[in-house]
Amino acid sequence: MIFKRSLYLLLCLVFLSVFGYSQAAVQGRPRIVKQTSSQPTNQPQNTTDKTKSTNLSQPVTNPSQRPTLTNNIVVVGQSQQSLVKKTADVKPTNASTTNAGRLFYNASLNSSLFNSIQGKLGIPYRYGSEGPNRYDCSGFVWSVFNEAGIIFERSSAGSYWANFEPVYGDDRYKFGTLVFFNRLGHVGIVADENGFYQASSSKGITYSPFAGYWEKRIVGFRRVPTTLMKASK
Repeated sequence: MIFKRSLYLLLCLVFLSVFGYSQAAVQGRPRIVKQTSSQPTNQPQNTTDKTKSTNLSQPVTNPSQRPTLTNNIVVVGQSQQSLVKKTADVKPTNASTTNAGRLFYNASLNSSLFNSIQGKLGIPYRYGSEGPNRYDCSGFVWSVFNEAGIIFERSSAGSYWANFEPVYGDDRYKFGTLVFFNRLGHVGIVADENGFYQASSSKGITYSPFAGYWEKRIVGFRRVPTTLMKASK
C-alpha cells in the first residue's frame, strides 16, 4: 500500500516536471505576428510604379493615367465661314440695285415699274385679260407701264413689236426692256441678263430665267419710246 502511494507520487512529480518544461520552452520561443493588410482581400494590390512614364502604345484603363491633351479643340460655330460657297439667287430683289447704271429710265420710274410687277406676282393667267385679277402677256406689260405713268394703247405682242424702238447689244438686258418670244406670240419685261417677268399660262405672273427653255425662243427686244414718258401722270 505504501509502495503504491509512493509510486503514484513519483508519477505526479514526473508529470509536473515534464509539463513545466514544455511551458518554459513555449514561452521562450519567438512570437510571430502577422500583419493585416488594409486593402480588401479580393482586390489586387497596386504594384504600378508611379514614377514610370505612361506608354501611349498601350490602352489606358485608368482615367488618372491618361495623357494630358495639349491640342486645343476647335468647335466650328455659325460665326465661322462656311466651307461651301452659297450660290447667289439670280432673281432680282430691288429695281434700284438691279443693273445699276444700266437702266433706261430714272430711278423713280424704275421703282414704280418694279413695284407694279411685284404687286402682280402670282396672279393667274387668262387670255385677253388686262387685270386686275387675270392677265395675259400683253395685258400684263400694258398694265405695268400704265400704272408707272407711261401711257400707250393696250394691244397684242405683235403690235408692241411693230411700234416700239428696237434694242441691241447690252441694252437688251436693261430692266424695263420688252423681250419677245415664239414668233412674236409672247412678250415679257426684262429683269436683267438672267431672266424676265411674264404672264405664264401655267404659273401666272412670275419671274423666269432665260437659261434653258426661253433663250432658244427669243425673237428680239424692244423699248417703250421715251416720247411716251411725256404723257406720264
